[in-house]
Amino acid sequence: MDTRDTELKKELDATLRARRELGEEYESALVDSFLEKVDQRIDGAVERRVRRQLAEQQMVVARGARTPKPTDSWGERFGFGIVTLVLAIPLSAIGGGVARLPGLLVAWAGIVGVNAFQAARANPHLFGRRRKGAEDGGGWEE
Repeated sequence: MDTRDTELKKELDATLRARRELGEEYESALVDSFLEKVDQRIDGAVERRVRRQLAEQQMVVARGARTPKPTDSWGERFGFGIVTLVLAIPLSAIGGGVARLPGLLVAWAGIVGVNAFQAARANPHLFGRRRKGAEDGGGWEE
């Protein structure tokens, strides 16, 4: 149990003892006082979290790094490639069966296009573009 939780439990016990001693006519004031302490505790916790997150964001900006995206992992990129190759089998069969060679070429152009788009999104420098820094106004440059 956290020391703050212990302090809050002591406050609650003191409030309940005071209510027993003072009677029901002071119950509302005692409850309001206890709730004010709980609100202060919550506000303090939220403030600490916000300050910590702001500090982390400032560290990222100061280092010039970008926050990692879940799609940046090697495993997800590899999985995406495997899924598109698995889907290529029925797409090739359908395209080749319906329109022969032109259908097969269209199916594979789509497969290559989807993979190229995914690669360009994950690694902008692959196709001669690089991401501008925040000081350059963001966006892409050729």
